Order: sequence, then structure tokens, then C-alpha cells
Amino acid sequence: MKKIFNPFLMIVMALSPACFTAVGAANAKDIRKPVYAGSFYPDTPEELTAIIKQLVNQVKPIHVNRPPHSSLKALIIPHAGYRYSGWTAAHISLVLKENQFKKVIVTGPDHRIGFQGGAISDVSAYETPLGRIPTNKGAVRLCQNKYLFRAIPASDRLEHSVEVILPYLQYFLKKFEIVPVVLGQGRDLAEKVTAAFDPLLDQTTLLVASSDLSHYLPYQKAVAKDRETIEMILNLKANELIKRENAACGKTPILVVINMARRHNWHPVLLHYSNSGDTAGDRSRVVGYTAIAFYGGLSMKNRMESPQSLNEEQGQTLVKLARQTIEERLDKRSIKVDPESMMDSALNQKRGTFVTLTINKQLRGCIGNLDSTDPIVDGIERNAINAAFRDPRFPPLKADELDRVDIEVSILTEPQPLEYRDSKDLLAKLRVNVDGVILRKGSASATFLPQVWEQLPQPEKFLSHLCSKAGLPADAWKKGNLDILTYQVQYFEEEK
Repeated sequence: MKKIFNPFLMIVMALSPACFTAVGAANAKDIRKPVYAGSFYPDTPEELTAIIKQLVNQVKPIHVNRPPHSSLKALIIPHAGYRYSGWTAAHISLVLKENQFKKVIVTGPDHRIGFQGGAISDVSAYETPLGRIPTNKGAVRLCQNKYLFRAIPASDRLEHSVEVILPYLQYFLKKFEIVPVVLGQGRDLAEKVTAAFDPLLDQTTLLVASSDLSHYLPYQKAVAKDRETIEMILNLKANELIKRENAACGKTPILVVINMARRHNWHPVLLHYSNSGDTAGDRSRVVGYTAIAFYGGLSMKNRMESPQSLNEEQGQTLVKLARQTIEERLDKRSIKVDPESMMDSALNQKRGTFVTLTINKQLRGCIGNLDSTDPIVDGIERNAINAAFRDPRFPPLKADELDRVDIEVSILTEPQPLEYRDSKDLLAKLRVNVDGVILRKGSASATFLPQVWEQLPQPEKFLSHLCSKAGLPADAWKKGNLDILTYQVQYFEEEK
């Protein structure tokens, strides 16, 4: 988590002059004027309102299969010309209502410039034919990370991915502020942006990824390819989507939403799919479009305040504590955690914890406890030592390895028994990328953290490997006579 300094605007502005000169009352010189009004969408409020209303009227009412007691957290919306993608984009009418959100983080891909990191407009408001949208001070906070975000005037003048979806949001939400971010290139950019966005989320914030799907394939090939891409999104398969060619022009914005969904247990729901061959183009070379909503149980604010959750700053304190503990054992002392931060009541909840060490993304040690008998800070200190020096799969960590080690800490919810009828029912009830799993039979027992789904995304293989880890036959889960418990995890990776 990037440190948020003083919340008062004057000080924030002083900290980040390269990105923002003002937020609040707008004047004509610091308004981002519409560039694509009159081409991608109408340039008068009357015509623009009429076309959106017409598109909404084409949306067939459907039951959105949202999880119980959940609320909308994020959307994926297409950004092509309205005559092409507007039918699909209008399906957000199924989930949006007036004044539902006070802030919208809108992130789209760079199509025209070519730059590293993210571009955030140096303006106090965006303007469309439907009016002005103030820029939220969250944009200022992001720009404190000058290595990741900055103003790029050329992107303002040429990029359409953020602008084109704003009238839809204005039509449904009416009054809100935006954090507009155009994403370029960069190694691990989606992960970095996810971490930067996370502190900005609360119960009144919507995260939006602006993206079309495949480009210029024949109709049937496009439909098949897009369906596969949508399945990856719905199953939160970030690693597969990263490798997929011609999947989506806004792949990085979509990955940010997927990463956030995995962090906070959001559930994706497909609202609509179409391509330009269904709307206004011929079918020899089409572009695909989808609208997907993401729902979460508790609001982000409540999750942060819940005894079951920690915020990013608290998580990074635990990561530093793990490194400090290992360094002290090796007589190296470059990290020093503020003792007062250890007094935080949230860090002294009694929870299960794991500490995982990797070198070049290869496991170097992982030890933890599933029970909640010890305070989190005590568990992190103990498991840091165990992971570094007592994991029987590896020799004790040496001092010359420490600089190459990446540390991850995991905080567990209380494991709960999973009732299931048979192996088929078990497969259906396991939640990929969400559930950690404990498997038991007699004295045999083993667990996989939810992070293991990244390496074993198919439930059958996940369970087979878990059975083998427990010393059971790999197909033991198929017989339906195992005790299964599940838990969820908040995990925090080391910032370097």
C-alpha cells in the first residue's frame, strides 16, 4: 500500500504537482473536453440521451444471478462506437441505478500512444455532452506514486477508452466523481495497479474496466474465441488470460478487476455478449463485446473494519514483521517494524496464519497453522522462522539467499466443514481461487491455500494433488468418504 499522506487537498497537491494542479471547482482550462463526441457517440445531449434510452429499451429484462447479501463492486464495459457495442454496454442498466455510487474508478487501455504505467489526466473534470464529471481526489493519491502514474497530455488528446463509457455512467448514476486511468505497458502492471487501487475502494466506489474482446476475426471464430475468454474471466483465470492473444484490447484493465475479485472474493456474473456482426457490421471481420458485473458480500469499508479482514497497510506490517524475524535469526537487521504498529488490535486477533517464501517464484518454504489459538503477530513470527529454517522439504535458509527471497503472509478464516453428497457434488461446491481446502481421513491430513489454485486451477487435479500430499491415493476424493473443510485467506505480498 502506498502511504497516503495528508488528506487535506492543499498538501496533497504540493506532493504531486506533476499530475494535478487542482481538484474541485473547474475552469475551462483544466477540463478534459470530449474528443469522440460526434463520431463514437452523438455530440448533443438530446441525441445522446435518446440513443442510450433506445439501447436500454432493447435490453431484455433478466434475473441477474447475484450471490445473496452481495452488492455490485465492478463492471467490464465495451468502448466501441455506440452503434456497434452500445447494445451490450446498455446491459449495465440491469445492475446500475441513480446515486448508487459516489466514485467510479474508470480504467481503459492505451490504443494510440505507447507508454509505461498509467496516465491520469491533469484536469479537475471530464466533460461529455451530458455534463461535467468532477475528478475525485483519489486520482491525486494515485499520482503520489510518480513511477506508476503521471499525466500524459497526448493520451488525453487521442485516447477514447475512458471517454466513451462515461455517458453510460452519467445516464444511470447521474451524479458521481471519477478516477480516470488509461493503462499502458509494464511488467506486472496489473498487479501494481491493483495494489494502488485497493485503498481507494469503499462501499460507494465502483471499479470499471473498459474493454472490447477479440478483433477482426470471422464471426464464428470470434464467437468461439470470445466465449473462451469470457469463461476465463468468469473463473478468474488471470494466468490464462495473460497468455491469450487477441483476447481483449483492455486485457490489463480486466486483469485488475480479476485481481481485485480474487483479493476480495467478488463473484462475476455475465450480463451480455455480442459482436459487431450482431449489430452494425458485416460478419467477415468482427469485434467482440461483453458486459460483466462483479458482486461482493460485504462492502469494502465493512470488510476493512471487520475483525475478519485487514487493510493493505496492516498486511504490509505483517510482511515486514516476517522479514525482520528472519533477519534477526540470521544476524541481519535492515528491517525494523515500528513496535507501536504491533499493538494494533486487528493484528492481535486470534487467527490461523501461513508464511510463504519464494525465490524466483519457486517455493523455498511454507509453514503455517490452521487453528486460531494465537494472535496473528505471534503466528507470523513463529511461522516465519518455521518456513525459513524448519520446512522439512528444504535446507535451512542461508544469509546469502535472503535478499532474493520474496515473502507472502496469509491470514485465515476459521475452517468450516463442507457437506457434500459425492465427488460430483464436492467438485461443484469448491470455489476456485476462493477456498482453501483441508482434507482429512483418519490420521492423514493435508491442506492447500487458495493461492494453490493458480498452479492447479482444475478442481479434479487440485484434489488429486491434495490427496497425494496427505499420503492418500490420488483418487481418494472420488470415493466421497473424506472429511473436507474450507477456509478463506487474505494474503499480502511483499512490496520491494
